[in-house]
Amino acid sequence: MVALMVPVTVMAQLPSNPSPVNLGTAGNFVVLAQTGISTTGTTHITGDIGISPAAATFMTGFGLIADATNQFSTSSYITGRAYAANYAVPTPAKMTTAIGDMGTAFTDAAGRAPDSIEVGAGNITGKTLTRGVYKWSTGLTISAGGVTLSGSATDVWIFQIAGNLTVANAAHVNLSGGAQASNIFWKVSGNTSLGTTAAMSGVILCQTQIALSTGASFNGRALAQTAVTLDANAITDPGTSSPPSNIPTITGISLPTVNRGSVGVKVTITGSNFATGVTSVDFGAGVTVNSIVVNSPTSITANITLASAATAGTRTVTVTNSGSGGGSATLPSGFTVGTGTATFVEQVSSSVPSAFELDQNYPNPFNPSTRIQYSLAKATQVSLKVYNLIGNVVATLVNDYQEAGSYSVPFSSSRETFDLSSGVYFYRLEAGSFVSTKKLILVK
Repeated sequence: MVALMVPVTVMAQLPSNPSPVNLGTAGNFVVLAQTGISTTGTTHITGDIGISPAAATFMTGFGLIADATNQFSTSSYITGRAYAANYAVPTPAKMTTAIGDMGTAFTDAAGRAPDSIEVGAGNITGKTLTRGVYKWSTGLTISAGGVTLSGSATDVWIFQIAGNLTVANAAHVNLSGGAQASNIFWKVSGNTSLGTTAAMSGVILCQTQIALSTGASFNGRALAQTAVTLDANAITDPGTSSPPSNIPTITGISLPTVNRGSVGVKVTITGSNFATGVTSVDFGAGVTVNSIVVNSPTSITANITLASAATAGTRTVTVTNSGSGGGSATLPSGFTVGTGTATFVEQVSSSVPSAFELDQNYPNPFNPSTRIQYSLAKATQVSLKVYNLIGNVVATLVNDYQEAGSYSVPFSSSRETFDLSSGVYFYRLEAGSFVSTKKLILVK
């Protein structure tokens, strides 16, 4: 009888730890929206922001300054970059993918089986919640007393909210025991509002608008399927929920040096673990990536154009894989923007010639300029250089990958960095295995 009267303490067992919601490339942004991002007051964002399909004009209040490549903008309010659907290639595709990944993540979070239902009848103020999937058929409120999420650095929380998420003025979402903001996911089918001086943590996947009132802070990501409005807020990138696993490597670049002004140059990047979902190849400011093709897991072809005002010098090349576990690889000093300016090469015919051929320059002799024509029977790497009598290169006219066709290249002695004297010179075309050399004469 005495034994039966001793109270028994039952230890609640934690539910199994859910896997993090896969954000895909949406996880590259701390603020992502489809229709607009606005700010008033002095906001500071650590991380990138982006908008699509709306244009950059729908990001207001930031005083955006377009980069020279027009692929992104910067702002004194952003420690990072701002991207929009109407910026230069490859940004439109980057933004389309990110918006698509945001929608996929919302669906993922909504589809998880719940461990707990209707906790606090839609008000979790003052509660301490451990890991798991929580579901409410209505809205969810966190009042000034706040809520605590307690768990380890690997624990995951997913909150499924059928209505609005309201975080009241001065309410805090507190983390304890090593819990990480990157492992907290708020799936909101209505709208999300953070009150003045509220402190929020986690990734908000909102089907409508996310609004932060004056002075609210946010350690996380605001991912909205409509708009995000800010008012003198501090938003910090929470990091990633798990380390990248789909990481490429880079071992080499086919054209380590390309001159400024070069248009449509094809560069082959070699390495390993290149995925068909490669989302970007970055050569730095002044180099526009027109298109990329993943030839195989060990080879990528990038079509690039260099601005005539691009800063000469070495660059770091970056390749980024998308999808689950996506990661990036860099090759420091793997690419150089040359000090010269590219010669304008005109494709005079896109018809495929029957053979490779190098024509005699015309006029010859010349002063001060002449024109060299050649034909390519198939697409290949092309080098066209001018040599003096002792075999020194005096001009590189072409050093590009070119499609099959007929081309015309001007050569002027006055364009070189030094004055060429009268005499005999040789020009040499190397196109794959085809090599041909002809003589030209400069007469002053």
